[in-house]
Amino acid sequence: MEAAIAIGFLTVLACCLGVILAIANSKLKVFEDPRIDAVQELLPGTNCGACGLPGCRVFAEAAVAGQIQPGDCRVGGPDTAATVANFLGIEAGIKEKEVARLLCAGGTDVAIQMAHYVGYPSCQSATAVSGGGKGCRYGCLGFGDCQMVCDFDAIVMSPTGLPVVDVDKCTACGDCVEICPKNILVLLPVSQHLLVQCKSELEGDTMLELCKSACTACGKCVADAPPGLLTMQNNLPVLNRELIHLQAPDAIKRCASGAIIWIDGQQFPHWKETQAHVVQKKASVG
Repeated sequence: MEAAIAIGFLTVLACCLGVILAIANSKLKVFEDPRIDAVQELLPGTNCGACGLPGCRVFAEAAVAGQIQPGDCRVGGPDTAATVANFLGIEAGIKEKEVARLLCAGGTDVAIQMAHYVGYPSCQSATAVSGGGKGCRYGCLGFGDCQMVCDFDAIVMSPTGLPVVDVDKCTACGDCVEICPKNILVLLPVSQHLLVQCKSELEGDTMLELCKSACTACGKCVADAPPGLLTMQNNLPVLNRELIHLQAPDAIKRCASGAIIWIDGQQFPHWKETQAHVVQKKASVG
């Protein structure tokens, strides 16, 4: 009898709790737009954060709420943006493709090492030990931290120790930019053809003793470029983005080191020929 009473009591209690939970659910339930799940399914699902949000789910919520445009998903590209925009009935807001560019051409064939780093093979670790041992303290150390963090296999290390970015695979997620301790990887629009492959703020031909591809701050590129397109800042030519439409390949014609280049697509399309040309050109003018 006591067992039956206990079972009956528990049954009634369970029913009461079930009713309470059902009422609470109906009163406290937060409506979620079913389109959010649909948009999330259309997104790449990489949760890379390149859009500035913590993940694809949050991006889907923001897109449905009209707080962000589908084109802000860099990883998805134009096709994904168009699909999401068509589903939501809004403008895609497709932006120009950006790609990671390396502000250094100082591979092991043209740049010298002042010291040999021994330790964990990482650019960040090497930088913590007297800057990494490279003659130019602004240059790429070549351990490939950027390659390791790239989830899209868009970066490979060349035999001269420079990261080569595959323009087609790069999604401009920014992971390589963030991890580089030398701050020499940047995201640039593919329409920017003039690129200064040097970050050194030192001037003079003595810099060439450390790296044959270094910028010497001679200013010839500034003089040869359309007025106002390039200006010298901290001994480096800087592009005026508002005049990007004036870009002209003539700006690179008198650069003896190859520190400034005209780029269309891959930055190091033929690294062997490019580096050999730089060395031969420097030798011919020196």
